[in-house]
Amino acid sequence: MNPLVIGPLLLALNGGIASHAAPPQALDPAARDSITSAILTERENEENDLKSGATSYLATIERVDFGERSALVVGRAPDCDVRIDDPAMPLHAIRVSAAGDSFHVATLDPTAPFRWQHLDYLELTLGPAAIELGRWTLRLSHQRFPAIIVFDPQSPRFSAYKGREYFPVDLSLRFAAALVPAPHPDTVIILSTRGNRRRALRVGWFDVRIGRHDCRLEAHRLLEPGVDENSLSIFFRDATTGHETYPVGRYLDPEPMPDGRYVLDFNFAYNPACAFSPHYNCPIPTRANTLPLAVRAGEMDAHYPH
Repeated sequence: MNPLVIGPLLLALNGGIASHAAPPQALDPAARDSITSAILTERENEENDLKSGATSYLATIERVDFGERSALVVGRAPDCDVRIDDPAMPLHAIRVSAAGDSFHVATLDPTAPFRWQHLDYLELTLGPAAIELGRWTLRLSHQRFPAIIVFDPQSPRFSAYKGREYFPVDLSLRFAAALVPAPHPDTVIILSTRGNRRRALRVGWFDVRIGRHDCRLEAHRLLEPGVDENSLSIFFRDATTGHETYPVGRYLDPEPMPDGRYVLDFNFAYNPACAFSPHYNCPIPTRANTLPLAVRAGEMDAHYPH
């Protein structure tokens, strides 16, 4: 048997968590119609953003990691660390320095300020964020492994657009589940698609009943600048992974409810950014979050070329 599925399979077959596993959420017809409409609307918005959004995954044209360097220079000149070879880009536009959890951005051409939140700046210190430089957007990505990702609304990668693919909406895969807190939340290492070892807090887990199986999914919070202290993420694989869905796995963001439980709706399961672009560093689901069954809800793999 594949060792990746042994742990989850034992949980699925173990009646010990049956009394805690949340069944599919009970919904009246009006709620079902409303939720289905919301799911379809979000899918339409995601497709439109991918097709032409300023920070679409298909708009990425370059990624440069800081590595051992403390600063990167962005510009058109051949000696720039992040080179954007376009006449509209100054020879040496800005210098971005990474220090601690922040970035310091300073213009090298006083006639060409950068923009952040609709205001012009010549110098600014900020956390992980996106700034604008002419028509380009520069994402200052941290994740404890700082990098600059460049987006261009004229990216040639938009020509690869072919939409996104989804399973039909299935509300039997929507749950209202309590977070079972870890008695001693511990820091774990989550590997990433660029080979980095990212740190996360294992906050607890959710028990849900999928079909006839009681399944447990660990919830993590990435310990990185810019990540809200209340955020939770589920990175998971299932029997569709690598076949109907993206080989790395998929993600699900639990939504808090007023009564303290969370909505886990697999119709909102989505592909990581690296499914569309080689310029991202995405968490890889842990062995504990590999389900031995098929979760046919949410996003499928549209097989975008890198």
